[in-house]
Amino acid sequence: MAKRAAPEVNAGSMADIAFLLLIFFLVTTTIEKDSGINRKLPPIDDSEVEPPIIKQKNIFTVLLNKNDQLLVEDEPMQIKDLRKAAVEFLDNGGGTDNNGNTCDYCQGKKDPNSSDHPDKAIISLKNDRETSYAAYIAVQNELVAAYNVLRNRRALELGPQKGFNDMDFIKMQNNQKDVRWTGNKEKLKEVIDQIKLEIPQKLSEVVE
Repeated sequence: MAKRAAPEVNAGSMADIAFLLLIFFLVTTTIEKDSGINRKLPPIDDSEVEPPIIKQKNIFTVLLNKNDQLLVEDEPMQIKDLRKAAVEFLDNGGGTDNNGNTCDYCQGKKDPNSSDHPDKAIISLKNDRETSYAAYIAVQNELVAAYNVLRNRRALELGPQKGFNDMDFIKMQNNQKDVRWTGNKEKLKEVIDQIKLEIPQKLSEVVE
């Protein structure tokens, strides 16, 4: 009795299905991206020019030890109070900038023992190597938020003069990046750059 030949399996259609599944996977899968703190290290300065002398009153010292205890200007402080203290330091306006100009947009106490001008004010953050990551991030957030408080206020002051009403600094930045926003992006960028120049973010970090 003759043996029956085994039927052939058409593998062509299986390859097509596998290819379609691969395309579906590539189109629908979301690839997670690593996120971190948005910080840019300053470039290496090879020049032999001596750095300018910074007065101690223009440095806002923040210390975070290995027990996550906060010391601000040599005084214990809770993290929830850090933002307000940093705003008061940056916004003091007790003197002039490097060009001899007073801060006409500062609303601080003008204490002669505190910062002269936002352009001179520096926040120095020092933390121990054993500081917890959560505490470090919390302190970072409060210090950056202090700059945003002043920049938002300045944006609401300058915005109406430039035709940008009810727009704080963060919203300005978002609109400048938004491809769907139909306003004058070139003019908006000029306002953003002016605010960054008036209230520069000078945050120095040291790990001990």
